[in-house]
Amino acid sequence: MNIKISAIILLLFSAVVVQAQSTTESLLQIGDRYWMQPDVVYASANNTPLKLDIWYPHDNPNPTPTLVYFHGGGWIFGSKEGAVYQLLPFLEKGWRVVNVEYRMAGNSLAPGAVEDARCALRWVFRNAKQWNFDTSKIVLTGHSAGGHLSLMTGMLPKGTDLDNRCYGDEDLKVAGIINWYGITDVGDLIQGENLKNYAVMWMGSLENKAEMAKKVSPLTYVGKDLPPVLTIHGDKDDVVPYSHAARLKDELDKAKVINKLYTIKGGGHGMFKLDEYAAAYDEIWKFLAENKITK
Repeated sequence: MNIKISAIILLLFSAVVVQAQSTTESLLQIGDRYWMQPDVVYASANNTPLKLDIWYPHDNPNPTPTLVYFHGGGWIFGSKEGAVYQLLPFLEKGWRVVNVEYRMAGNSLAPGAVEDARCALRWVFRNAKQWNFDTSKIVLTGHSAGGHLSLMTGMLPKGTDLDNRCYGDEDLKVAGIINWYGITDVGDLIQGENLKNYAVMWMGSLENKAEMAKKVSPLTYVGKDLPPVLTIHGDKDDVVPYSHAARLKDELDKAKVINKLYTIKGGGHGMFKLDEYAAAYDEIWKFLAENKITK
């Protein structure tokens, strides 16, 4: 386990001890049951090795449901190491987790991050036997820009040029997508009243900004045969407008795609209250059970 991951977990454990004077059993079980293989190279681009971490229960050699996680940061900052605490609820449930890094705007403008996310998913399918990923129960998730990448990765049809960096014939169909306040219309964020600096920076000096923004927007790919989608979004979000979640739901409903929008009333861009997080995870477990991903 690398130093960054160790430090994050130590901080989590320390916080529990300070607040309760004893470490909760669930965290102890996670620490005892799970191993982590860090910095596995899944692809390379722009002379950059692209890496992911694999978290897995060392006492369960059987294929398990697998979460593929993309961190947030507006495509301009963030790291997989900084998102480790987001994985804990799924580790506690016995899942395997693949925690993915991808190129930031400072390295590669759009659509680099989307290309990387698709390559990571292809790597998961190609290496499922070695790591005991149950390919019938792969769920994509992420927060903010990570939510956008989870949507793009799971909704993109087979055979687009966004797959050319790691071309393959595998059917990358996933069992579900959990979208935490992700961007669904990039074009909405590069001009007009909803303009956001992070989206502008991701487009950078591209000459075909409008065309590229449409190409990397989940709303472009709404259609039949998509996996079930659960969206969680605060209706007072000032970073990713709540309208992105509402529009996605409307379009998925029209296409008759199984989906749900769970609205956190008064919620901003994450940083929800404890009871709001607990209620959101209740929705997640219900969503997974209803779609036969878990019991």
